[in-house]
Amino acid sequence: MILKELHLLNYKNIPEAHLRFADRLNGLVGLNGQGKTNVLDAIYMLSFAKSAFSLQDRDCIRHGEQMMMVQGVYEKDGEQMTIACGLRQGGKKQFRKGDKTYQRLSDHIGLLPLVLISPQDIGIVLDGSDVRRKFMDGTISQYDPTYLPALNSYNQLLQQRNSLLKQLSDKEGSTAPSSYEEVLSIYEQQMQPLAVQIYEARRQFTEQFVPFFTDTYAILSKGSEEVLLTYQSQLADRPLPDAWVQTRQRDLILGWTSVGCHKDDLLFSIGGYAIKQVASQGQIKTCLLALRLAQALFLSNQTKQPPFLLLDDIFDRLDSHRVSQLIEMVTSERIVLPSAQAQLIAPFSQIFLTDTDRHHIHRWDNAFSAMKTFIVSGGNVTEDNQ
Repeated sequence: MILKELHLLNYKNIPEAHLRFADRLNGLVGLNGQGKTNVLDAIYMLSFAKSAFSLQDRDCIRHGEQMMMVQGVYEKDGEQMTIACGLRQGGKKQFRKGDKTYQRLSDHIGLLPLVLISPQDIGIVLDGSDVRRKFMDGTISQYDPTYLPALNSYNQLLQQRNSLLKQLSDKEGSTAPSSYEEVLSIYEQQMQPLAVQIYEARRQFTEQFVPFFTDTYAILSKGSEEVLLTYQSQLADRPLPDAWVQTRQRDLILGWTSVGCHKDDLLFSIGGYAIKQVASQGQIKTCLLALRLAQALFLSNQTKQPPFLLLDDIFDRLDSHRVSQLIEMVTSERIVLPSAQAQLIAPFSQIFLTDTDRHHIHRWDNAFSAMKTFIVSGGNVTEDNQ
């Protein structure tokens, strides 16, 4: 799958842009804050129906404007497909494939596999467990079409259960109505099969993904140390129905649900110790780069469709060795991962990268015969003809 054209209107700081891309590598050059990351974000939106960097859809509309539009023209096996997203202030986001509007955005996820590597990835190691769950969810949903609907349904029921618990906990000194356990039980009966489905999907994902991660880390670090990724879930310890009954009184005091797959986590370790406690900055950078590249390789293996790879401003954050290893990996026509028992042919699709320095991007010239560079300044994007 190739993104041939990208059309933007009032997307963040970009008033209008009509871009035609090279089939393999495209570079975006500009000073910080000029809009090059916004171009990547628009490509990300076409894959995931949401921004990678903005929590609210309305934040994607250019300041002072009433609407925004993102449209991509894709090509696969000689056939073209158009994906478009539009939003008006105060309106509902519209997302279309051709002339058909999606009724459920989750139906689109997985059509255009994509991996984004950005400075924000540091949060996967250093921030809370919600960021690591998001990593798992974002990967699984790209190859398992049943996963995201189940996750959305679970989260809706969890919100309703939490709302009831909060109402009851706010009644200080009063006795909870006798019917509350019956209502909680109804929520739990609906949540139980969804939680099991989510748990099993995450458990199987981790089991299959870890060899991709460890092999990729070994390539980038030249085998200098071993890393481990472990899935941690309360569902592995006891059945959820029993856990919910046992924790109801505590949940009433807390005002929220303390047990469930919404508390799952991924644990990173190096040499047997938690990576965020003992690893150097270089080791953490290598870990995150390996994680994202492994994600792309894993998706390529699962879907048999190489994902788009977006590299956002990574050169200043990597030393020359890691940059060389990265270029060598993503330009390889064949990658062998022994632990994963996988041999991947042309595992990466189209690549888009940003940087403040044109010379960094042109380090890739020798690897690609067809490359385009775009200059981004003040929200204006023009092709570099030098």
